[in-house]
Amino acid sequence: MTLKKKELSFWQIWNMSFGFLGIQFGFALQGGFMSRIFQTLGADKDAIPFLWIAAPLTGLLIQPIVGYLSDRTWHPKFGRRKPFFFIGAVLSTIALFFAPYSSALWMAAGSLWILDASINISMEPFRALVADKLPDSQRSYGFVVQTLIIGIGTWIASNLPWLMTQMGVPNTAPDGVVPDSVRYAFAIGAFVLFSSILYTILRTEEYPPEDIEEFERDKASKKGVFSGMSEIAKNILGMPKVMQQLGVVQFFSWFAFFTMWSFATPAITEHVFGATDTSSAEYNDAADSVGTYLGTYGLVSMVYALVLAFFTSRLKINRKLLHMVSLIIGGIGFIMIYYIDQPWMLHICFSLVGIAWASILSMPYAMLSSSVEPKKMGVYMGIFNMFIVIPQIVAALGGVNILYKFFFGEEVINTMLLAGTLLILAGLSNLFITDRNVTHD
Repeated sequence: MTLKKKELSFWQIWNMSFGFLGIQFGFALQGGFMSRIFQTLGADKDAIPFLWIAAPLTGLLIQPIVGYLSDRTWHPKFGRRKPFFFIGAVLSTIALFFAPYSSALWMAAGSLWILDASINISMEPFRALVADKLPDSQRSYGFVVQTLIIGIGTWIASNLPWLMTQMGVPNTAPDGVVPDSVRYAFAIGAFVLFSSILYTILRTEEYPPEDIEEFERDKASKKGVFSGMSEIAKNILGMPKVMQQLGVVQFFSWFAFFTMWSFATPAITEHVFGATDTSSAEYNDAADSVGTYLGTYGLVSMVYALVLAFFTSRLKINRKLLHMVSLIIGGIGFIMIYYIDQPWMLHICFSLVGIAWASILSMPYAMLSSSVEPKKMGVYMGIFNMFIVIPQIVAALGGVNILYKFFFGEEVINTMLLAGTLLILAGLSNLFITDRNVTHD
């Protein structure tokens, strides 16, 4: 008999998603400041994407495996997804705290690798938890609430180095040393990451498998590494058509955002602020400002998510159309960065990017969750994340450098033109999704 899931209140959904605040602190600090750390340690601009490569490569392996294992985990006290929340939180906290203390590029790249892999151990079960706990009628609402929390985390974390500087923490350091303002920001992020995930663990109950005897029989019949890998491979080959179509949208979307995370700091500090000496006060002030402007897309994504939460809790929406328009708006925001001549105008650019970001973090998952068997929700959420990490791997292996130079020219600011073009292509790719059962809430 199928378990009838009851509708949850806003605060119940908030509690079970609150761990995403810490996860996003980790991702925002990673995305906004790891390239700054790489440059501080002497990395050439064109080498930055390659230094990011270990993170998505690891995610390509970890995410489906964690999803598969969490689908097959159940404990009356610890639940199904919560053990993975905790393991990921502990590892992520350690990696986030020590990342800015790296004294060599290989150490910084290794820290990024461990950090990204550890965050993913927690993140994918959080996605699956929404589908586990909520009826289909509340799926869009649930993912939008997650996006609201993510927006809050992005905005606060992106501004932390700037805030530390305003509080008197040194923003410069000897050549090759990461400033204390960044180190303090990462330490605060580590604390928030662990405590917010722990809050969700303590405040959230999980549903048991619908048929516990069948669950145990299935679990017993598929033991061992080879059985697990075979099952994951079978699910990849048999993924729903909607998932394949969404994969195209995800590829262009995440290629665009990886381009931003890799190149926003060098591109904007050079093009908008005219600062290139990484040991100078001018560069570090400009890099702080870039973090603040990046925080704008988190703030706007939070506001946009609030609006979406209001509408999705009361009205039916066309997920596909909403996602398409949001991505195109974000693409325009990236392209505008090339043409601005005043730093304050970056707030406008990243406000448009924030609209796309809010949609990326909610609509694809809402569409996917409506097309997947509930008992395979974890593994499919993990497999779906392959469409996030594969474009990042392609970008890191030279895709960004080749494309922006070939189509737009040698200047590093052209990476933002590339990101905008890719995001518009992502928006238009939604036209391939035709199943009304998943596109309409």
